[in-house]
Amino acid sequence: MAASQMSVWELLSPYPPGWGGMLLTGALSTVAISACAYAIGLAIGLAGALGKLSGNRALVFGLNAYTAIIRAVPELILIVGLYYAGTDGLNRLLTAVSLPTIEINGFVAAVSVLGFVQGAYMTEVLRGAVLAIPSGQMDAARAFGFSPFLAFRRVTLPALLPNALPGMANLWMSITKDSALVAVVGYQELALATRLAGANTKQYFLFFLAAAFLYLAITLVSNLVFTALERRVRRGQPQLS
Repeated sequence: MAASQMSVWELLSPYPPGWGGMLLTGALSTVAISACAYAIGLAIGLAGALGKLSGNRALVFGLNAYTAIIRAVPELILIVGLYYAGTDGLNRLLTAVSLPTIEINGFVAAVSVLGFVQGAYMTEVLRGAVLAIPSGQMDAARAFGFSPFLAFRRVTLPALLPNALPGMANLWMSITKDSALVAVVGYQELALATRLAGANTKQYFLFFLAAAFLYLAITLVSNLVFTALERRVRRGQPQLS
């Protein structure tokens, strides 16, 4: 049956010849890419924030350059540049040591590049959250003889989370949208699946509208999760109006 003769529900059906299954698979890929990249960005951001606050001039200079460059260059250029330049550089290095070249998996490439970009923004969010902690709390931890690790686990981390979560939530929402950019490196997520469905059926409006609802569903569920997290880390504190 031609696509023009199919009803809306047949086109959106998760079973062939419908395209709903491809959209749902693309949505799951979007969430998977976003979650993995967000975890990498969180690790980079935490290390970067602590590095910027360490007082080491060389380290601070390098981290300032990293965050400035990443935040100044559009994400699409970064993703394309890091993917192709990174792959080419790695293969040149392998060739130089007489090893066979490799082809980087699209999912790994997407997660790595997005995580690296996300790390720059997460660094500033977490650095600001640490600076918002009253200095007296750390003075008290040192007075009680806490080791740096124990002070971080028992004082810094619980105190920074209430300040950092709103910014962290915004970065999560951002990365779910930025995941659409990984289509340029050939990995199929929701945005690319939507374009393929539209191109094959010529029903662009229908499929892009369906994709918009899927992105909205991801956002609404994410809002519920982050609201619950914020309520938990702020327990015992005055409620924000």
